[in-house]
Amino acid sequence: MFPVLIGTVVIAGIVGYVSERSGFTHNGILQSIIICIGGAFLFYFVRLMFGFGFSSAGLNAIVSSIGALVIVPTHWRR
Repeated sequence: MFPVLIGTVVIAGIVGYVSERSGFTHNGILQSIIICIGGAFLFYFVRLMFGFGFSSAGLNAIVSSIGALVIVPTHWRR
């Protein structure tokens, strides 16, 4: 359980970094990483409590990180 949590954080950080460098978001590198890690934590604990999610923990981390980046409103940033 604990290695899955650490892997989720690492994958979410990588997704945040890559999304910022590729131009998918314009939040800033640190902000994108924080948003992705927060979304991955939320989805990880929802999966633990309720059993929702995909069969792979890595796929859960990737999908939840991208979902968090899409949901967070950044349209006010230049």
